[in-house]
Amino acid sequence: MSTQERYSHDELRKANKKFSRVRSTIESAFYGNNVHEVTSVAEAYNLAKKQPGVIETDLPILHTKELGLPQGAKQLVYNHGKILGRTASARHFVDDPKEDPEALAGNLREDIYKGHDQKFLKATVLVGLDPSFTVKAHIMMPEDQAFNLLSYILNFHFFDEEAEKIYKKSKLYDEGDIYFYFDPNTQDEDYPKGFGVFDAPHNCAAVFGLRYFGELKKGTLTLAWAMAHRNGYTACHGGEKSFHFKDKDDKVFAFYGLSGSGKSTLTHEMYDGKYDITVLHDDAFIISREDGSSVALEPSYFDKTHDYPAGHHETKYYTTIMNCAVTQDEDGKKVIVTEDLRNNNGRVIKTRYTSPHRVDYESAPITALFWIMKDGSLPPILKVDDPVLATTMGLTLATKRTSAENLPKGFDMNTLVIEPFADPFRAYPVSGDYSDFKELFTKRGASCYILNTDAFMGKDIPKEVTKKLVEDLANGSIKDSDWKPFGNFKGVSYLPIEDYEVHLDDPEYQKTLAKRMQDRLDWLNKYDEEHPTQPIQAEAKETLEGIIKELS
Repeated sequence: MSTQERYSHDELRKANKKFSRVRSTIESAFYGNNVHEVTSVAEAYNLAKKQPGVIETDLPILHTKELGLPQGAKQLVYNHGKILGRTASARHFVDDPKEDPEALAGNLREDIYKGHDQKFLKATVLVGLDPSFTVKAHIMMPEDQAFNLLSYILNFHFFDEEAEKIYKKSKLYDEGDIYFYFDPNTQDEDYPKGFGVFDAPHNCAAVFGLRYFGELKKGTLTLAWAMAHRNGYTACHGGEKSFHFKDKDDKVFAFYGLSGSGKSTLTHEMYDGKYDITVLHDDAFIISREDGSSVALEPSYFDKTHDYPAGHHETKYYTTIMNCAVTQDEDGKKVIVTEDLRNNNGRVIKTRYTSPHRVDYESAPITALFWIMKDGSLPPILKVDDPVLATTMGLTLATKRTSAENLPKGFDMNTLVIEPFADPFRAYPVSGDYSDFKELFTKRGASCYILNTDAFMGKDIPKEVTKKLVEDLANGSIKDSDWKPFGNFKGVSYLPIEDYEVHLDDPEYQKTLAKRMQDRLDWLNKYDEEHPTQPIQAEAKETLEGIIKELS
């Protein structure tokens, strides 16, 4: 068994490192007489269908037998109000030096008590789809959240007979199961915009006052990624695909970027069937630091409906749909308006069957990592050979926020922000990821590329340009001699592309590039100021300072 759910009497001690004040508070609630355990996907579907406000469309769900759904199950829709994305500000980590863990534990106890007169549902899933890494996760939420429960069960791997077989032969980790308590109906008076308590070292969390499904999905992944990091894996918020060749070595590519950057598009691009391609996942996976293999954490995809207009073949694989308009077609059947008409960030749980070449485990080590940025000072593609700079550019990944996040009123969506390794869900110091990713360049010998999917000096970079670059790297069309030195920067080169000329001798361009590098350095300095006991490796600053000095 991968993680521990039950304990001998000798282990029932306060000193047991798997226990904590927060974990015991959360886990205890799972055993209340107001909690009903959902024992099948079909049961979860029937409960969700009956939830007030849920819309049963006339669109069939495919592969119902494989998914454990009732025969004839239809796509379900449930719509929210103002909040349509994740609320990062609501998260509080009990091991954060800036937090008061006793106060957080007190609020947690009070909020769970406030909800005790509700009836709850609970279920168990697996996070991680290979015996080398799979974790049992328990979820609990009010009965009127059955739609979210079904979405959670479909997003991860419901603990059925198949899951039990995987789990029985899984690698043992000295960790407890994940426990996640979710109650949108209870509002914490001290945190009117939502309250989330995370005890990542003890694999548990609770979220109050927030109903968006992304809180559940990314909250669970936050705990799973932290566990993976502690146990010899690099945690990846990104996509991974493999190109398989008969006449040359396979290529395993990993793409890192925030929602809307293009990572899913690049991960799922099949190039009209010209290549033998397998897809691991487009959002959540881990890489073993021991042997370089990769494991997907989820079977399904949590996608934007807006990306697939009505009639697109991808919509056949929809199951539960959130914040999306419904209307009638010419035959009077209830159908969805997939584009963001009602609101931004319409979302769907899309099954694994949308990827005909899907795998859950990739034994071959990563060949190349792609940092996907939205930074106007960078050409469409850069190649970085220096491991320190390659890691530093991932550390200071520059991008823009998206509608997937619940941002403060008036936030400028064009503001460039730094998001280390494209992972806003980290539950441990950034320096941990720095070490993990650097190993992929030093120990595994992976190549590093930076893709700018926004615009270069004011000229838009369409996705067709980016997809072609990835294809040419995979099939070997781009030769070493095609790369040109990116100024005097050691270990950095660019690929000349028509209409995207690089003029490093232009003072204005030098000034723009220097400013963007200074932004990265400023972010590093601010991070170290705010985390004096958990600073980032000094070499990251030093390499940026060298670039800025060169440009000046």
